[in-house]
Amino acid sequence: MPFCHITLKTQKPLPSAYPRTLKTLGDHLRKRRLDLKLLQKELAQKIGVCVSSIYSWENNLSIPAIKHIPKIIEFQGYVPLDTSNLPIGEKIVIYRHLLGLSQRKLAHQLGIDPSTLSKWERDKRKPSERFLKRIEKMELLKEKMF
Repeated sequence: MPFCHITLKTQKPLPSAYPRTLKTLGDHLRKRRLDLKLLQKELAQKIGVCVSSIYSWENNLSIPAIKHIPKIIEFQGYVPLDTSNLPIGEKIVIYRHLLGLSQRKLAHQLGIDPSTLSKWERDKRKPSERFLKRIEKMELLKEKMF
């Protein structure tokens, strides 16, 4: 109306595809992509995968291969996992994935047999203090990387 000088302002509603809660890596990935206004095709090019992989990850139909995790974390700008209350075996698996390493490669870096690492990851055996310190160094390396 010509005599009314009121302007209404509100936030634009979020797209229906926008995740309301961030529970999975796919949810975090979709949120970041939508925040940056990127298409799945553009994200696929950044990470070096096909568009169907991005679709599958965002819809929690599959999980990324270990080799893609470092690029995903780099795209995210943060590690979307809280490991503080997890058992040591699960922490080792997560750190290994974040570093993009297979069990064999991590076992080699730690100077242990891959079967020993496998037992640690399944919480069938506990690492000695010496190896716990090496694993803590891995955690510090991960924090510096991301």
